[in-house]
Amino acid sequence: MKTFSARFSPYLKNKKFMTSVGIGLVMLFVGLAINFYAAFYAAHSAGNSVTDLILNNIPVFDVDGLAVYGPVLLWLFIGALCLEEPKVIPFVLKATALFIVIRAGFVTLTHLGPIPGSIDNSSAPAFLKAFTFGNDLFFSGHTGLPFLMALIFWERRVLRYIFIIASICFGAIMLMAHLHYSIDVASAFFITFTIFHIARDAFFKKDFKVFNEGLKAVG
Repeated sequence: MKTFSARFSPYLKNKKFMTSVGIGLVMLFVGLAINFYAAFYAAHSAGNSVTDLILNNIPVFDVDGLAVYGPVLLWLFIGALCLEEPKVIPFVLKATALFIVIRAGFVTLTHLGPIPGSIDNSSAPAFLKAFTFGNDLFFSGHTGLPFLMALIFWERRVLRYIFIIASICFGAIMLMAHLHYSIDVASAFFITFTIFHIARDAFFKKDFKVFNEGLKAVG
């Protein structure tokens, strides 16, 4: 098995690859900035809450820790996958950035109020609170982003199932905590599916080709 430095050294010397990674990082940071202002706008434009078939029939569960730190662990896992084979990095970055930007657009369109009785996420680290104000509801990023990774790593069966299970679990946690409406969670799968195909077939074709080369390299 190659050492970390041996694995990365050829890529660091590849200007085309590093430029692609740089563009992906810029897109990601721009997406996060857009997400911040979209969440801020939604928080200050929030209207009334509405009834929900599922939430009206289940109690609020204290799953704050899972809702906050579960995604952190998931992204550490995704980071490890990217370090395993650097060729996957550009497409993962750009597809994630596209997801964040499109979700931010949806957030600005509908301004439902928070669900009454939802758990308090006061235990969340400050750096995570900076990206949400509690009213960026539609659609669920907790559900959508793991599902996006499932679609991206679809050819790796084990990873596919890990991410699908994570997506379903995070969706369930959001409903148990009453942090999202049912439609936020259910719609995330369908919207994310479309985002993936836009990324793969329209915007980032070349990056996805390089991504596939990386997957083949690690078997």
